[in-house]
This record gives sequence, structure tokens and C-alpha cells, in this order.
Amino acid sequence: MSLDPVAVGLAAVTCSAAGLLVAPLVARIPEPAADPERDAEHPKPLYAEVAAAPLLPAASVVACLVAGALVGASVGLAWPLLFLLPLVPVGVALAAVDLRTHLLPTVVIWPTFGVTALLALLCGLLEDDRDALVRAGLGAVVVFGLFFALWWIHPAGMGFGDVRLSAVLGLALGYLGWIEVVLGVYGGFLAFSVPGLLVALVRRDRRVLKASYPFGPFLLGGALLGVVLGPVWNGLVSG
Repeated sequence: MSLDPVAVGLAAVTCSAAGLLVAPLVARIPEPAADPERDAEHPKPLYAEVAAAPLLPAASVVACLVAGALVGASVGLAWPLLFLLPLVPVGVALAAVDLRTHLLPTVVIWPTFGVTALLALLCGLLEDDRDALVRAGLGAVVVFGLFFALWWIHPAGMGFGDVRLSAVLGLALGYLGWIEVVLGVYGGFLAFSVPGLLVALVRRDRRVLKASYPFGPFLLGGALLGVVLGPVWNGLVSG
């Protein structure tokens, strides 16, 4: 896989600039309805407090720059950047929120899904690639179905915000290819489970495995891994 410096530079600059919008986006998220039982046990920081974190703007710019550069290097100067690049700052915002609140706001995820679907449709029309559009739709359905089943079987182990987010990522990864879907989903679970397992082994404390951790950042990181490693895998198989 040869790198296109124009695609890398364009994606990095665009996403790093969009990283400046992460904190304002978080600040504008409306607060969810009060949940006395949840709030009594785990008081949720206000979204305005999350947005006001001193390091968030700089961290968002850096995270968006790195993620954007990786996407540009993997996809190249191609139409899928049309829907992949906007997902970078939104993903960083969702990761920041989930890390602090253990929530993934529906008011951000479903509009993101709608915009991503429209941009993917436009991309498919511009590329005249109906197969990619079919994969995108199936990817959203299959991944959402998988996460819904996991949530239904063990709701304490996964929030429904993760289920909603899986549809967005399944759509985006599905457009690129099935190997991206597999690597993205598997990578998210692997990134989430391995560190906790290692900590539990080192501490010899099984309670570490029962603690509640936000899954959204790992799910998003796994999706980025799928985008990056998909072309590498395809290159190894074909070459």
C-alpha cells in the first residue's frame, strides 16, 4: 500500500481543524432526563463540565490530527473520505463524553448515523459502486444486530449507547469492505478486554473484571483499526 501524501495532509489538516469544534459540540449536548437511581450511585458530570476540561481542546486537536492522518493514509484521496473524515471529530467528542460520563448521547449518535448514511449514499453514487452501498447497509444491520443481541443477553455488560454507535460504525466500515467490519469489531472488543485481563492477572484481583468501564472509546478505536488494517490485510492476501 503506497501512501498518498496529499490525502494524508488533507485529512490531517481538516480533522485537526475540526478538533477545535469538539469542546463546543460537547457543551451543546442537552442533558438527559434525570435518573435518580443512576445519579445517586454514579453522579454524572454535566456535559458543560466535560467540555470545560482544560486539556480537552488540545487533546481533541491531537487525536483528530492523528486519526485523520491514519484515515487519509489508509483510504487515499478517494470519495469515502467524504463520510469518514466527519466521523473523526464526532468520534473524539463521543469518546471524551463516554470516558467522563459512561454515556453515549442519542442526540449525537442518530443524527451522525443519518448524515453518514447520506454522505455514503452520495459517495456510492459518485463512485457508481452499488456493491459498497449494499455492504454499508448490511454492515449497519449486521453489526447493530450483533451488539443488540449482546446487550439483550447481558445488559449490565454494555450500554445501549454502544449498540446505537455500532450501527454508525458498521455502516462506515461496511462501505469499505467486510474485512474492515471484522477487524473493526474484533479490534474494539480486543482493545477493551485485553488490558483489563492483564491488570486482573497482575493484581490477582478478579474484581477488576467486574468493574464498569466505558466501551465507546474502544469501539471507536477498533473501528479506526479496521480502517487502517483493512487495506494492509487485503494487500497481504492479494500480494
